[in-house]
Amino acid sequence: MPRVSVVVRSYNESEHIGKLMRGLASQSHQDYEVVLVDSGSTDDTVAIAESHGARIVRIDKSEFSFGRALNIGCAAAEGEILVFASAHVYPLRTDWIASLIAPFESPAIALTYGRQVGNSVSKFSEHQVFDAWFPAHSVARQASYFCNNANCAIRRSAWEERRYDETLTGLEDLAWAKLAQQQGGQIAYVAEAVIAHVHDETWARVRNRYRREAIALRRIESNIRVSFRDFLGLAAANIAEDIRRARKQRVLKREWRSILLFRFNQFYGTWRGQTTHTPIDAALRNRFYYPASQAAPHAAPAESTTAAARERSIQYD
Repeated sequence: MPRVSVVVRSYNESEHIGKLMRGLASQSHQDYEVVLVDSGSTDDTVAIAESHGARIVRIDKSEFSFGRALNIGCAAAEGEILVFASAHVYPLRTDWIASLIAPFESPAIALTYGRQVGNSVSKFSEHQVFDAWFPAHSVARQASYFCNNANCAIRRSAWEERRYDETLTGLEDLAWAKLAQQQGGQIAYVAEAVIAHVHDETWARVRNRYRREAIALRRIESNIRVSFRDFLGLAAANIAEDIRRARKQRVLKREWRSILLFRFNQFYGTWRGQTTHTPIDAALRNRFYYPASQAAPHAAPAESTTAAARERSIQYD
């Protein structure tokens, strides 16, 4: 049996899945299998994954939920550690898997997750979201239950004790991590385990993504709400910060329209996913909503900027 099972959920990801598979093939840790949970792709996603040795588990599109697809993939997996990756991400370093699973040497660790960055097609404001959510320094024992299943790992034994909520419209990773932490499990953030996350969405899809996640967050944390005033204030604060950064990078002329549209749809979708006007909880508010400059200050950049790290970079054609 492999020590690691990489579980990937997919639906019509032929544009990206090959790059993920090539990144996996470049890993220094090769004791792994790939389980692709496909919910009815009509393109070449399955054929591409199979050509790289992935084991395919098919589910009907009508039966899909994020939690259900993940539970099905975990049940089919054979590894001691379950690594999760979105079908539209790709690792940037050859030690991605090795870095992500290293904290499991401590029996107290129940979950690890890694850094995410955008790529050349990512919208300007999406890059700012990644900066705020996934800083450049690692946290060996994280206080909050924030995580993200686009680049994450858990123990199979922990999943057998608590499966993913199949009824949530998103954020099944946070719901799982919250329970794991309440039951004594610890969470490690590993900045060296970095992937590029490709979001090339229409504005309607951006809005729907944040609406769906806001609905789920309302169930996970019933005291978190986004009022219409919050929508206006948070959109304005993030637009102002993005404009400041774009001006500093001398790309404002090119990016101003994208900034306005992204932040409007992000927070309009979030507001639509909420129903009351009670204040947002301060702890998660900073992580989810505020510009990176207003969130917790970042420590010095991780080892990923050193010459040794550059030697572990994966060069994609």
